[in-house]
Parts: sequence; structure tokens; C-alpha cells
Amino acid sequence: MKVKNIQTSVIIIFMAFLFLCACEKQQPDATDQIYVGVASYNQSDTFISQMVSCLKEELEELENDGFSVSVTIRDAAGSQRTQDDQVEELIDAGCNVLCVNLVDRSNPSEIIDMARENNVPVIFFNREPVAGDMMQWDRLYYVGANAWQSGMIQGQLAAEAIKENPRIDRNKDGKIQYVILEGEPGHQDAIIRTENAVDTLKNYGIQLEKLSCGIANWNRAQAQNRMSQMISQFQHNIELVLANNDDMALGAIDAYQKSNFTESALPVFFGIDGTDVGLAAVADGTLSATVYNDKEGQAKAMAELAAALVSGKGLDKIEFKKEKYIYLPYTRVTADNVGEYMGDVK
Repeated sequence: MKVKNIQTSVIIIFMAFLFLCACEKQQPDATDQIYVGVASYNQSDTFISQMVSCLKEELEELENDGFSVSVTIRDAAGSQRTQDDQVEELIDAGCNVLCVNLVDRSNPSEIIDMARENNVPVIFFNREPVAGDMMQWDRLYYVGANAWQSGMIQGQLAAEAIKENPRIDRNKDGKIQYVILEGEPGHQDAIIRTENAVDTLKNYGIQLEKLSCGIANWNRAQAQNRMSQMISQFQHNIELVLANNDDMALGAIDAYQKSNFTESALPVFFGIDGTDVGLAAVADGTLSATVYNDKEGQAKAMAELAAALVSGKGLDKIEFKKEKYIYLPYTRVTADNVGEYMGDVK
């Protein structure tokens, strides 16, 4: 009888041990050791490069709050397959939180599956996954800005400039002939930025005539090539250039400079993001205005969220939209206030 009781006790203790282990696996381990894996879609993108630098600085600042921080950065150079492999390497190397700037925002499932299997939370940034993918696991987050707001502000800036300066309508036909330089084909942010910029111009009562649209993949050199083709086709008829980001706006300006147009024959150019080179172009008057994408604020939010997810402290103090999202507002940058933003240029 004693032997049976001992056997029963051993079984109960063993089962309790298994239960505790299972519970332990379900709960993230709280720690002050933060190992961050940063996966960017393409660091040749000026804005992403500057944002990753800001994130690295903010993560290093956590050491002043008593954390031990290690940061590993990987560049997928535009390949989702490469990024999936890099994320696997980051997890295998011991990263306990991931910051991922997706190559393909519609294809995050492999990254999500790997992160969930290893209980590594993911903070997506700049390129927002579709809502359904964000619901695949409760440790997925997004930090960024609303694309519609950047388009709306760009449209407002362009409308105000047109109303204040009748000479923008050079042919005096009562309409503004415009072209658009878009980011990637089918990319949600590119589509939303374009649609909201144009709709806002129309809402301000600006009569528009679209001449052309060119895909330049967020890239300055590609934008210069596309703009050169448009100049060849439309000559002096282009009065307004709307670009989905600063690099493409600057590429359009490069094309006009190469074509030796006089200043009076130039259209007006508008960008988005407020990169260092974009701000400098607003300051010297070559870029009419841009829309500031708060990379410093987003980097700070990501660092704070990473620390809270790893340490288990402070997550309740972070303000989320729909429990998963952190959005920071875009702001307008013109010649009148660009100096305030250039103070952030490193």
C-alpha cells in the first residue's frame, strides 16, 4: 500500500511539474536583457536608412534606464525571401524582440509563424501589414503613420501654393496640368498618398488635368529617368509635380536641372517624408514643401514598446489604437518653418 501511495505521489508531482513547465512556456520571460533584431526592406531608401539610425540611437538610450541592449540590423535589399531568411537568423541568434520593415506588406506569414513558434514579439514599422495578418497572434504590433494624412497634407500644401501664386498656372487656362511620381506599383501607401493628395486639391477647388503618372519605386535615380521621359513628352506643359516621397521629388528636380529649364519654366514640386535632403531642398527653395514623417517619434515609440515587451514592465502605459497600433501624426513643412525641422537633422 505504501509503495502504491509513493507511486501516486510521484505521478502527481511529475504531472504538476509538466503543468508548470507548460505555463512557463506560455508566459514571456521578463528580462532586462534586450536583444533587438531589426529587419529593413531596403536601406538604400533614404527615409528607411534615417529611421533605422534613429531607432538604433533610441534603443541605445535604453541603457540609461538600466537595460542591457544589443541591436543587430539586417537589410533585405528588396527581397522578401532574403528578409524571411534574415529573420530566421535573428531569432536563431537569440533576439528576443523583432522590429520588421516588411518588403512585401501582404506577405508576412512566414515571419509571423517563426516569431510565434519562438515566442518573439514583432513590431512592424513603416509598412503596415493587412489587418487580417495582424490578428494572427497577440504579440504583433505596428508603429507608423497614416498614409492618408500625408496625402491630404501634401494636397493642402499644393492647393495653398496654387491659390497664392497664380503664375503656377503658366498657360492661364484655369487648370493645373500635373504629373505624379508614385512608389511601388500596387503599394498601399503609394496609392493612398496619391489619391488623397489629388482629392484634397479638388476639394480646395483646384481644377486639374492629369498628364501622366510614373512608377519610380521611391528611388531618386528612377524618378529622374521617369521625369525625363515626361519632360520629353510634355515639354513646358507640366505645372505641378506630386511625388510620393522626397527622393522622387528630388529626382524630378534633377531631371529639370539636367534639361536646362529656366526657373520661370519650372513646375512646382511637392514631396513627403521630410528626409534630411528633402528639408535642405525646402530650405533652398527647390522643393516647394514636404510632409514630415516623424521618424524620431516613431523610433522612440518602438524602443519603448520593445523594452516593455521584453521586460514585462510599462506595456499598460503605452497608448495603442485597437490594442496593437501606434500612429504618429504627419506635419507640414514649408519655407516658413523648415528651420524647426532641420534642428533634428543629425
